[in-house]
Amino acid sequence: MHIEVVSLFPDLIELASSYGVCGRARERGLVHIGAVNPRDFANDRHRTVDERPYGGGPGMVMMVEPLRAAIGAARATIAKSEPLASRAPVIYLSPQGEQLNQQVVTELAAMTAMVLLCGRYEGVDERLLQLEVDREISLGDFVLSGGELPALAVIDAVTRQLPGVLGHQDSAAMDSFADGLLDCPHYTRPEHIVSLTVPPVLLSGDHRLIEQWRLKQALGRTYERRPDLLDARELSENEQTLLREYLAERDS
Repeated sequence: MHIEVVSLFPDLIELASSYGVCGRARERGLVHIGAVNPRDFANDRHRTVDERPYGGGPGMVMMVEPLRAAIGAARATIAKSEPLASRAPVIYLSPQGEQLNQQVVTELAAMTAMVLLCGRYEGVDERLLQLEVDREISLGDFVLSGGELPALAVIDAVTRQLPGVLGHQDSAAMDSFADGLLDCPHYTRPEHIVSLTVPPVLLSGDHRLIEQWRLKQALGRTYERRPDLLDARELSENEQTLLREYLAERDS
C-alpha cells in the first residue's frame, strides 16, 4: 500500500504516522506514506495557495493550480513504487463526504495506493473536486480546522487492515465493526481488581465456550449502545439465542 497526503503540514503527517502500528508497518515496508506540500507548487514568492471566494463571504478558499500540481506530484511518486497505480484515486477529507466506517475502511484497504487531500480554510475550489477528486470522506457531522486529522485516522484504520501489519492475524477481524458488531469486553492480569474479577469462562480454557461468550457480549453491547447496527444485520438463530440469553442475564 502506498499513501501520499497532500497537506500544508507535511511534517505533521510524517511525524504522526511514524509511531505505533503505522510506524512499525512503515519500517517493515508494508505501507509507504509520504506527504506533498501544495505550497511547493505555488506561482508567487509568497507561496500562496488560497484566495478570497468569488461572491464574497468570510474566509479563504484553496486554489486549484497548486493543489492540482501537488496531486500530480503525489501520483508520480506513487507510480514509481506502484506502476499499475499511476492514477491513484484521490480522496478528499471533507465534512460533506460519506461517513467513514469499517466498510469504507475495508474498501480502501483493498486498494494498492491512494492520495489523501487535506483541505484548510473554507475548503477547496469546487473545480478541483470536479477535475481530480474521486471520493469524499468525512469523520462525522462536525467540522475540524483541516483534513490532516481525518487523513491520519484513515491511514491508521487502513494500515491495520493490511496483511502482516498486526501481531496476530485475527486482531483486525476481531475489532469492533469488523463483523457489524461492537467488540466484546477484554480482560488481562491480574485476575482480581478490588471487587471485580475476570469472568470465569475466560479462565476455563474451553475455546468454544469462550467464543460463544464473546459473541454474546458483542451482541449485547451492540444492542445497548448501537442498536442501529443490529437493525442492519440479519442475526443467525444462534445469535438470536445468545442475545436473548444476554438480556435475560442482564435483567435477572
